[in-house]
Amino acid sequence: MGHAATLIELDDADLVPALAAAIFAACEAGEIAARDVVPAATTVLVDGLSRVDTAVLADIVAAWEPDDVETHLGGLIEVPVAFDGPDLGDVAAAWAVTPDQAVAEIAATEFTVAFCGFAPGFAYLTGLPEHRAVARRAEPRTAVPAGAVGLAGPYAGVYPRSSPGGWQLVGTALGQPLWDTDRTPPALLTPGTRVRFLP
Repeated sequence: MGHAATLIELDDADLVPALAAAIFAACEAGEIAARDVVPAATTVLVDGLSRVDTAVLADIVAAWEPDDVETHLGGLIEVPVAFDGPDLGDVAAAWAVTPDQAVAEIAATEFTVAFCGFAPGFAYLTGLPEHRAVARRAEPRTAVPAGAVGLAGPYAGVYPRSSPGGWQLVGTALGQPLWDTDRTPPALLTPGTRVRFLP
């Protein structure tokens, strides 16, 4: 980061997508001119700002009311999933439920894309209760197939392409690709988007 960037840190990770969306809206309205708005786990990076833009951004953040988070979130995307993952039984055991009950709980959860990273199109989804966090695998897999749906810590995610990974795999996403360079934007799941997994 340089003098043209501002990093905003939040105490509540659930508010990150909403604040990022509010800043995106300010950019679209011409209130500030930022080159990039990048949400992460507990921060929002705003880059490409002039000194005037930085002062205006500070006023926007200071006046922002997080009490109406839903209005800042994106649309709902439903992702069909075959719950056939090799770690589904382990996740169910960690939750002290049956695999069918684990699937039902995942399917009943409305997730939100908190931020993207690791690989193009890989979205970190929040929404599972805190007590449903699961540990990463002790030994990561050398190759996780594209479309694999996994859980790790407080997050769920879908691997957009084959890559190494240590998440607990519970299923396979079906349908349109998560990353398509011919699509605008290329990522299907962008910060603030709400997501449901349909068995």
